[in-house]
Amino acid sequence: MSAMTPVSAQTMEDTYVVKQAEGLPTVSVGGTVVPYKEVTLAAQLPGRVKYLAGIEGDAFEEDELLVSIDASELEAKRHALLAQLATADAQIRNASVQYGREMRAPRARNAPGGMGVPNLFDQFFTRPLEDFVGERDQDAELSADLFASGTQIQEAHNTMMRLQAELRALDAKLRDARSIAPFDGMIVSKFIEVGDTVQSGQPMLAFADVEYLQVEVDVPARLRPGLREGAMLRAELDVPARARRDADPADDPGEVPVRIAQVYPMADPERHTVKVKFDLPKGVSEPGMYAKVLVPDFNAPARVNPVVPRTAIRYNGSLPGVYVLDEDGNPHLRLIRVGEPTPRGGVTVLSGLRAGERILANPGPGIAAGWSQRDRPGH
Repeated sequence: MSAMTPVSAQTMEDTYVVKQAEGLPTVSVGGTVVPYKEVTLAAQLPGRVKYLAGIEGDAFEEDELLVSIDASELEAKRHALLAQLATADAQIRNASVQYGREMRAPRARNAPGGMGVPNLFDQFFTRPLEDFVGERDQDAELSADLFASGTQIQEAHNTMMRLQAELRALDAKLRDARSIAPFDGMIVSKFIEVGDTVQSGQPMLAFADVEYLQVEVDVPARLRPGLREGAMLRAELDVPARARRDADPADDPGEVPVRIAQVYPMADPERHTVKVKFDLPKGVSEPGMYAKVLVPDFNAPARVNPVVPRTAIRYNGSLPGVYVLDEDGNPHLRLIRVGEPTPRGGVTVLSGLRAGERILANPGPGIAAGWSQRDRPGH
């Protein structure tokens, strides 16, 4: 065995007494960081793109214009409809005037003859005689004339209603030519440029609210009993938490608390997983990044494992190990098998250590030691 180097430079603060942590084992489930809200704006009518608000990363407020499609043809049709509406309104007024005249001066009571004495003779003698012998009924003629005038008014109103409906449909198409921001957010992807010709249904922009982020995870169905909306769990990110003021990145790198926001009511029948969304703290990640959520396994028996600081672990190649101090304070390198991380920068040890043993909490690069007696080759 090689000579052992005493830890003369180490202090009591550099040593750590291995403790045991009791609790349920956790399962690390990978997922993706997604925006809280995300929409894809697609073209609702064919045309040429004449306006694009910005590029990826540009932020916009709700109701701001993002994309506009050239709608010159639709605007021309709208002007033509407005002219037809004016004509229909004139027809309604004319029909109303004719109906009022028929009410006050019915044509059925006017003599069809000329002027002067013949016309007066017709009014006093000929028309009463026609009514007497039944050849003419002035009341029936008046009723028919009033009905015809009323029909003209109704037809004019129907024409106006039809044109108004066409105008509303055309205005809806004109609104579809403009894509408006549905909420405060930013452009995360754009698929068009000014001058492009788009077709109905073609995606143009991906717009998202990236201020609030979530981790979307497909959790195995057997872990579903341990998930309740509002419960707090832990997640590991690819990058350290930059925006958390209450956490020390050196002590807890990449680990953040997450809250269960939504548990989908139905499992995937093919993969037998349940989709779960976890709320992330603000500013700790970016959309599309990878994250692991530590989900408790209530079906597994509780385990008792030692816990050591993450900084105490050193790697010989791919083999993790810690420096165990003997009674004289000499370090001995001992290989261990690591488990899941714990809060505040700890790691569970599945084998290789016992509770109560002393280890170096943060061994420096100059530490040299032999193998511990229990892990020496040949033993």
